[in-house]
Amino acid sequence: MANILVYQLEGKIYINLTNKCTNDCIFCLRKDKDDVKGQELWLDDENSGVNDVVVQFEEILRLRPQNYNDEVIFCGYGEPLLKLDVLKEVAKYIKDNYPDTKIRINTNGHANYVYNRDIVPELKGLIDTISVSLNAESADEYNELSQPVFEGAYEEVKKFIKSCSDNGFETIASVVEGYKGRHLNLEKCEKIASDLGAKFRVREWIPNGY
Repeated sequence: MANILVYQLEGKIYINLTNKCTNDCIFCLRKDKDDVKGQELWLDDENSGVNDVVVQFEEILRLRPQNYNDEVIFCGYGEPLLKLDVLKEVAKYIKDNYPDTKIRINTNGHANYVYNRDIVPELKGLIDTISVSLNAESADEYNELSQPVFEGAYEEVKKFIKSCSDNGFETIASVVEGYKGRHLNLEKCEKIASDLGAKFRVREWIPNGY
C-alpha cells in the first residue's frame, strides 16, 4: 500500500511524517490498530520527502475542500520532529500558499535532546501551536507510561515545554487519562504545565482508537 502521509480526522488535516519514535507509550493507538478511520498510517518506508507530502496535501484539498477547517496538525504514528527539516519545509509551503491556516505540532518533546540543540526557535513563523505530551506527574510515572529510549526524558520534556512557552508559542501540555482504568493526578499535572507556562489538556484514552 502507498504511504499515507496526509490524512483527515474530524475535519482537520493531519500529516504523518514518520513511524519512528523515541517513546513506546503503553497507551499508544498504534499498539492496537493499523489505521485511523480506515487510513493505514504504517508507512512502507521512511524515505518520503517534502514533495511527497505536498502532493498528498493538495490532493486532499482538491477532493474534500469542504471538510477543511484551516487547521493542519503534524501528528501520525511517530514523532514528527524526527523529520525536522521536512516538517519545516512543509510548514513553510502551507504558510506561503495558505496563510490563514493554523499549524500545530503534536510532539513528545524530545527533539532538543535528539538534535543536541534548542530547535524551538527554528519553528517561529512556521508553527502556531505546539502540543507536548507531558503524560505524567513524575519521572518514574513517565518512564512507566511512555517508556522512553533514553534516560532523563521527563526532564527533557519539561525543558522543551518551557522553551516553547518562552519563545512565544501557544503551548499545550497534555496527558492521557483513563488508560485501562488508570487515573493520573490531574491537579499535579496541571500545576506542572502552568509552572512551565503552558495550557493543560486532558486527552481521554480511547480503547478502540478512532
